[in-house]
Amino acid sequence: MKACHFRRKGMSPMACGIKRLLDVAGSLAGMILTSPLFLIICLFIKREDGGPVIFRQERIGYGGKPFTLYKFRSMSVTSEADGIPALCQKNDKRLTRTGRFLREHHLDELPQFWNVFKGEMSFVGPRPERKFFAERIKSINPDYELLYQLRPGLFSPATLYNGYTDTMDKMLERLRMDLEYLRNRSLWLDFKIIFLTVSSIISGKKF
Repeated sequence: MKACHFRRKGMSPMACGIKRLLDVAGSLAGMILTSPLFLIICLFIKREDGGPVIFRQERIGYGGKPFTLYKFRSMSVTSEADGIPALCQKNDKRLTRTGRFLREHHLDELPQFWNVFKGEMSFVGPRPERKFFAERIKSINPDYELLYQLRPGLFSPATLYNGYTDTMDKMLERLRMDLEYLRNRSLWLDFKIIFLTVSSIISGKKF
């Protein structure tokens, strides 16, 4: 399954190549520029409960293949101790004090620069989901599998306009937006999404 194919519209092979080059350059620059912030966040997480700093979770990505997504740990080490996947809710009691701040300002996502650099993700694309929830979405709308034509993204129009998905209704709305992005994607649209998302985060918008 190719990353740049969807019915009528899509990015040209050259645009796809430029997108990947920008992902590599941007993620490398991002890791270098935010390295002091990485250190500060690590210290705060470790100081709060002594648990691991980086949270690793299997997600489904390009081609429907699993990969390990990295985030700064924002929840207690005992979250999902029963092994049952659960969505993060508003005012989720599983969030640590530091984790709540990281989530509100989207700083927990910074380690995903590494996922982008490795080619498992792109700066813009549908947010990757866990297999448990991906299967639930596909049981309602099989078109979810079309998203596997793209690398999942650090930013997405669905996250910008639909926020975190804490219900199935929001998951299906996110899917609608992701499919719209798949049909109309372009480098210009990617730049627009990145600009609007970064501007929203800097301005303190909660989504």
